[in-house]
Amino acid sequence: MIQVNEALTIVAGNSTKMSTQKMPVSKALGYVLAGTVYSPISMPPFRQSAMDGYAFNFSERQQYDVISSSQAGDHSNIKLKDNEAIRIFTGAYVPDDADTVVMQEHVMANENSILIATMPEKFANVRVKGEQIEREGIVFEANILITPAAIGFLACLGITEITVYKKPKVAILVTGNELTEPGKKLKKGKIYESNSVMLQAALQTIGIKKTKVYKVKDNLKATKKALKKILAKFDVVLISGGISVGDYDFVKEALLENGVEELFYKINQKPGKPMFFGSKNETLVFALPGNPASSLTNFYIYVYPAIKNRMGFSDIHLPKLVRKLNAGITNSSGKTLFLKALYDETHVTVLDGQSSAMLNTFATANCLLIVPDDVKTLKKDQFVTLLPID
Repeated sequence: MIQVNEALTIVAGNSTKMSTQKMPVSKALGYVLAGTVYSPISMPPFRQSAMDGYAFNFSERQQYDVISSSQAGDHSNIKLKDNEAIRIFTGAYVPDDADTVVMQEHVMANENSILIATMPEKFANVRVKGEQIEREGIVFEANILITPAAIGFLACLGITEITVYKKPKVAILVTGNELTEPGKKLKKGKIYESNSVMLQAALQTIGIKKTKVYKVKDNLKATKKALKKILAKFDVVLISGGISVGDYDFVKEALLENGVEELFYKINQKPGKPMFFGSKNETLVFALPGNPASSLTNFYIYVYPAIKNRMGFSDIHLPKLVRKLNAGITNSSGKTLFLKALYDETHVTVLDGQSSAMLNTFATANCLLIVPDDVKTLKKDQFVTLLPID
């Protein structure tokens, strides 16, 4: 059995990044950029008007003759004298002989001239060429998540394709003779299987939307057969249940017989002690506890950073916050505790119902409060570390 920090180090050290692929910008939402992107153009590519109004060469003069107009998409470079202006619209090309745009609301206009009632500052309402980015400037560094705004920015620069990290293919294997699919009649001695849909939902929060779920009875032969098939096809395998030390827990044996290297087994924590982590070639295997709260806790602490690392993120762990305790905590277990809790701007409250089998508390929690294994007591108003999961 190892400590939490050691387990985290082992997971991080074995979670290599996926290979890369070129992808259309329009389809790259939720992927992580694999290399630096440089701009092929300046943005804006020419001096643009930021307002509907009139473009002129700034002076103390208030009255100007209007000789032409420029709308978005026009490209003629109209020559202006000192007493001349042009009607101009947002996004339109600003002539070289003009340096300022006055808003149309600030002028009195007739058919051929304007009188500026409120004089703008020199250079007002003119977007300078390259104001957002210069040609060959860095658009994005590697390892950033592609968001809708990122897609829009890339598209406005004329970039149609980028290189991203592939998303890992993830399989979930659920074990247990006692499990019944939700929606079916629940017989005596059975419980509804919830871990697969819970883990699928958790995976979606980090951009893994497609997963394959397999189910197997508590049988060594069947478990070995299922794992052999899964290990050959997927980059990350999550196993629910069958990893403890009961007479019908066959997962660890089946993994080892399928050539999976054991990197650690059992962690000095509560909940979630009976977890196996291993690998075969480039495939990572997390055998999670069957109890739902334990399973989800270990997902957040270990699986979450491993998959984010594989996807190419630079920040892979849940963020850490510090808050004051609303009530004292006693830890007599000698284990690291991950307690379901609720935090606000200043304090955090540990919730009732911390059993590893109970999800009702987890469903209302917005963080996991960490109590280190070597800390026996925490007093009210003492600062503690927590991991937001909201």
